[in-house]
Amino acid sequence: MATDVFRKLRKQLDNYAFGYPETKSGVEMEILKLMFTEEEAVMFTQMTAELETPEAIAQRINQPVCEIAARLEDMAGKGLLFRRRTEDIVEYCTNPFLHGLYEFQITRLGKKLVKLTGQYINEVYKHNMAQGMRPFIRTIPIDDSIASENYVTPYEDAKKILKDADLIVVTKCACRQGLSLFGMDCGQPQEVCFMFGPMGQYYIDNGWGRKVELSEALAILEMANKAGLITQAATSKKPFDLCNCCVDCCGFLRAVSKTENPAELVFSNYRITVDRDKCTGCGTCEKRCGMGAVAMNAADGKADLNLRRCIGCGLCVTTCPVKARALTPKEGKPGIPYEDTAEQFMQIVKGRGVKEVLPENVISFGFQRNVQAENKLETKK
Repeated sequence: MATDVFRKLRKQLDNYAFGYPETKSGVEMEILKLMFTEEEAVMFTQMTAELETPEAIAQRINQPVCEIAARLEDMAGKGLLFRRRTEDIVEYCTNPFLHGLYEFQITRLGKKLVKLTGQYINEVYKHNMAQGMRPFIRTIPIDDSIASENYVTPYEDAKKILKDADLIVVTKCACRQGLSLFGMDCGQPQEVCFMFGPMGQYYIDNGWGRKVELSEALAILEMANKAGLITQAATSKKPFDLCNCCVDCCGFLRAVSKTENPAELVFSNYRITVDRDKCTGCGTCEKRCGMGAVAMNAADGKADLNLRRCIGCGLCVTTCPVKARALTPKEGKPGIPYEDTAEQFMQIVKGRGVKEVLPENVISFGFQRNVQAENKLETKK
């Protein structure tokens, strides 16, 4: 019975976001059995990615409301289910493996879980992560790195994203925290990731983060940029997160860095341009680039750029002592983030070759347009 329910759980997770494929080693089953009890696995498989109240779930599975409500709340507190609170209404839904179950174990991370997840990523999951990177997360360039004559859209301005957020919560980087258990992290500050809206409230309710005012958030962002961390946000117009990552610790960036053409896999509208006449060959840009897009030319000692590897973060621009580098818009029509998280996650699933994506398999984390309200507005017009 236990084996059957965990197999059912694995298949269900394989429908979400980056999926949850099988391995020859069976490490993915070890991870699930470490996260879930058998009872929790059964509860998870009775739910979908659509937010529901305890009353609706209890009625659907024919169980007492009080019993189901308590079980849902316990699982949400463990990061096994997502919870959204809106006034007096509490709703729950399932989580994908990434971003979701693993990150939500932030206070329960142990060496065994981190080690098993690392094994799983290296065995098969890195391919899923690389395939879904572009629709999942986008590089947000450092504003000071973009040439003054170039317009920066609100979607690509980290400060604008923070200013527009109705709730800003800062939390520790799950990737860096996990590696720190083994002394293998990059040594950079951990409290550098932001969560917004329903996701931010979820983190506060579970004690995983703290609310910060805009001024502190901007100071954290500046500190992260100076430390050489790459700012990334969810690929939607109203992202649920804004993270500051590095290639050493971030599973997604590490997976992309190991490919031949990171520029194609990452959502970015900018590229580096270099004035070689100004370049003095100091090598600062080479040290700052986590994607290996910069290399010093043996002939003249100046920095060469591989645009196939440049993801447009701007880290090499802000530290160039002679201002020989700048971020400029890529040629062609700029990419526009997805309307909401639901559409974003649907595209991630489609990117894995799934032709028909069912509504109950689409994650929204509460970040979804009110389509009914929009239709009413259009009718009035």
